[in-house]
Amino acid sequence: MSPRQVLISGAAVLALLTLLPLFAGANVIDKLTGLFILMLLAAMWGLMAGQAGLVSVGQQAFFGLGGYFALRLVDGGMAAYPALLAGAVGAAIVAWGMSFFLLRLKDGEFAIATWVAAEVIRILVMLDPLVQGETGTSLIALNDVEPELRRNLGYGFALVSLAVMLVAVWWLMRSPVGTASRALGDDDEAAASLGVRVMSTRRVVYVLAAFGCALAGVAWLASAITFLPRTNFGVQWSVLMLFMVLVGGLRSMAGPIIGALLLFTLQESLGDFGVWYLAAVGALAAAFALFLPQGLVGLWQERRHRLHTK
Repeated sequence: MSPRQVLISGAAVLALLTLLPLFAGANVIDKLTGLFILMLLAAMWGLMAGQAGLVSVGQQAFFGLGGYFALRLVDGGMAAYPALLAGAVGAAIVAWGMSFFLLRLKDGEFAIATWVAAEVIRILVMLDPLVQGETGTSLIALNDVEPELRRNLGYGFALVSLAVMLVAVWWLMRSPVGTASRALGDDDEAAASLGVRVMSTRRVVYVLAAFGCALAGVAWLASAITFLPRTNFGVQWSVLMLFMVLVGGLRSMAGPIIGALLLFTLQESLGDFGVWYLAAVGALAAAFALFLPQGLVGLWQERRHRLHTK
């Protein structure tokens, strides 16, 4: 499909999903809101790892920070929904500052450092009296909004956030920055020798991905209302991101989206089985890592190439 066709198709899907709350029930809207959040997280991790070669296990820091900043802003007098967006921006600013230190590290060192940074941030947030440590708190201002309206606003926030970030990633990957980031993902030393600006290119990708994860975090807060440090800053978010991208495929925009759909299907069909659901997710991830490292999209592209070469 041409870029024009992609944009037209995307706009049509967005319009359809925007009108869905007029016809769908509350349960469908809640489920789709969760799916949009998973898709957003997967797309952001795919941008970092698949395009720029930045394997992070600390993106939960920005998922949680967005919600925390929103809580702080509401406590300071800002309206709830503007505070959600401002909280995500605040998390991106923190990511920009962190990038000057973290992006100097490579491979395993970078991955470990991101996880350590996320844990430090979680502990610092728990020290805030507003959060009440492990007890957590709630975005009480949202309780003043009528439940159906709150549900639809949360759905709309998640949908628009996903759409905007997918367009941003799509545009970035077609820009000189996207070309440079892919070169870094393939071989950073070779790219640097050809004149690619390593730090500035990776900083753009890192901050954009952090902003997307923060949007997912505030969309989650708008839906759940409660803020629990162990949940909002939980490493499970990065684990889910890794699973979705690994299964869907690293080096494409479609891969993370397909991985998110698969994870959502597993959650809906096996979620009630508790530990067996987790075992199934783990076994599936291991199988893909061992036998299908290119993911589902990679498999489809490989088979399509074989058909065309026959």
